[in-house]
Amino acid sequence: MTPKETTMRPVNTASLIKHLLVGTAIALAVISFFVFGVDEPNPAWPALWRVRPLIITPLAGAAGGACFYFIDHLLNQNGRRKALAVILGILVFIIGLWMGIVLGLDGTMWD
Repeated sequence: MTPKETTMRPVNTASLIKHLLVGTAIALAVISFFVFGVDEPNPAWPALWRVRPLIITPLAGAAGGACFYFIDHLLNQNGRRKALAVILGILVFIIGLWMGIVLGLDGTMWD
């Protein structure tokens, strides 16, 4: 018997950064829709209530983009495994983005 050889592919830094930036841009666009759509904020909210969601949500989007990259990187095959990796990556990104929105808007718009 021959031992099964496994090789770890190196991380492509440029592709990882691209995924991080795309995740950040998507999250920033989504949270901006909610934050800048408020004409008259509740007086009980802090004065700088917009800062928290505009920082936390893009960070969650970047983390989701990184997860998408690593899932795609680990399951980098053809056919069904590629489709599974894309679907799983999108699902993880959406869940991460939702959690970022909830954390960012907690105490203001998310009560």
